[in-house]
Amino acid sequence: MTPDDFDRLQNLMASRAGFRLTRDRMKLAEHRLGPVARREGFESVDVMLATLWAKPVASLGWAVIEALLNPETWFRRDRTSFDTLAQDLLPALGKARAGQPVRVWSAGCSTGQEAWSLAIAAQEAHVPVEIIATDLSQRALEKARSGAYTGFEIQRGLRAETMLRWFDQAEDAWIAKAELRATVHFARANLADAPTDDHRFDVIFCRHVLGDADPARRRDMFDNLERRLVDDGCLFLGPEEQPDGDSIAFRAVAGRKGLFVKSPAALRRAA
Repeated sequence: MTPDDFDRLQNLMASRAGFRLTRDRMKLAEHRLGPVARREGFESVDVMLATLWAKPVASLGWAVIEALLNPETWFRRDRTSFDTLAQDLLPALGKARAGQPVRVWSAGCSTGQEAWSLAIAAQEAHVPVEIIATDLSQRALEKARSGAYTGFEIQRGLRAETMLRWFDQAEDAWIAKAELRATVHFARANLADAPTDDHRFDVIFCRHVLGDADPARRRDMFDNLERRLVDDGCLFLGPEEQPDGDSIAFRAVAGRKGLFVKSPAALRRAA
């Protein structure tokens, strides 16, 4: 991969997906694009990129973008967030919603482990929920929808009793049970796109996603999240993540790392 190709990849990622691709990831990018080139019938990454630059095709462009996104995830990642949700937030929101399902959004769900972890937390808290899980990668969403995971994946974050309670074993795969599937809907969405409807959520999980966002787009992404959150709702980021310093959308909850609510400024703006 030439430096010029990498520069073009950086522009493609930033303009289409709102994410940055730093220079130190050039070798990683070439490694991840190898399988895409083979799958699409090209003899090399260089030939695939030359074809894309000469005659941009949306499907190939998105295949390249998807391969460069960070897919890292596992069940109950940052366990404290799920404990807070199950023990504190869901019971309170369940009462406040007077029996209506609590609406939860897993934004940037990758291969689905977070969404299923949310569904397990809700089942164990005995609170009805509707979970929408979205990602930019169609291939990641295909795996998420299958609800099927290897032995290594299922044990990464889940205790044995939880694994046996909520997943059925089928040969070498562990598959989410119907009770979980009834609460989760997967869909493709781009966090860089402004909302086009008024659907809002009580809880948003958007963890370990926006750290790779292009700095010029991060504030817009946080504003988009704020527009999707009800006024008394909660946003979960990763334990060490923070909204942009100049963002007025959210304020941290004291003593709860990674947990945010709408800021007074955002509430006044909405009013």
